[in-house]
Order: sequence, then C-alpha cells, then structure tokens
Amino acid sequence: VEANHGELDRITSDGMVSRVVDVSATYGHVVPTVSAFHDGNFYVGNLDTFPAPHGGSRIFKVTPGGQISIFAEGFNMILGVVFDQMCGLYVLETTTNNPFPTPGTGDVVRIDPSGSRQIITSGLTFPTGMTFGPDGKLYISTNGFGFPPGGGSILQVSFKCDEIKGEVQK
Repeated sequence: VEANHGELDRITSDGMVSRVVDVSATYGHVVPTVSAFHDGNFYVGNLDTFPAPHGGSRIFKVTPGGQISIFAEGFNMILGVVFDQMCGLYVLETTTNNPFPTPGTGDVVRIDPSGSRQIITSGLTFPTGMTFGPDGKLYISTNGFGFPPGGGSILQVSFKCDEIKGEVQK
C-alpha cells in the first residue's frame, strides 16, 4: 500500500513495480494504509483525511486484477487489518469518535463472515499495527507515535475458545 499516492502496488521478486489499483482515482485522497490478503483478494484499510470524518474509514476489497469495491465502512483511522483462521477480519482503529488522534480511544473490531461486528478490545493509545502470532494470539503495537524512543509497547490479546472477546495482557 502506497499511502501518499493512494494506491496498491505489486512488486515482483526482481523489483518491478506496477499499480494494482489507484484508490484515489475512485474514492479521493482517503490515504490507504494497510492491506491483508485473503481468499485471493486484498482487503485495504484507509486512514482518511484530517480532521477525520466520523466513520469515514473503510475496508476496500481489491481483486488481483484491480477491481475495487467497499467491503465494510463506518470505521475511524484504520492502521491494521488481519484475518483469523475462522475468516473473521480484525480492524485496528487508532482513534475512534475523534477528528484527530486521541490517546486511549483506539480499538480492535472483528467482522465475522456474516458481517456482524464485535469490539475485541478498546481503550488503546495510538495503536499502529497488529498481527496474529503462531500461538494464535493477537499482538498489537501501541504508543506507536507521539512518545519518545522506547515508549512503545506490544499487547497480547488471548481468546477463550467459546467466545471471541479478547483479554489484553501487557
């Protein structure tokens, strides 16, 4: 994802760069920030402009051929997307309900395959990325900007087998 130009690019193993899609050409300067690959397609989240309109960030579905559509919307300042083994999409919002980055307002929302949404964890301060580890736990980087060097942290979110709601450990 190339946020400055608003595009999703393909880079071959020999270094050739080509554009898959120009997100800005269809949706304006929405600042795409992250992508996840699932079921043969890319899912791209966007930061949006500042001040950020409430619910202005989206997840776009992009085919390898460059067809783009809105997969989910109503998010704020997306800086992470990742799929779990049950095909749920996790969306990391660095700030919610505020037009500018605000400490303690970040969250992770899970969208299940039916489209239902559930907040997994909230109250995060400036989260900037997330991934699933080989242990099946979700890892989230926090304090990713606005802090002195060494001020960041990684949170571990564990899940109970009978529910999706996460429990955060520092």
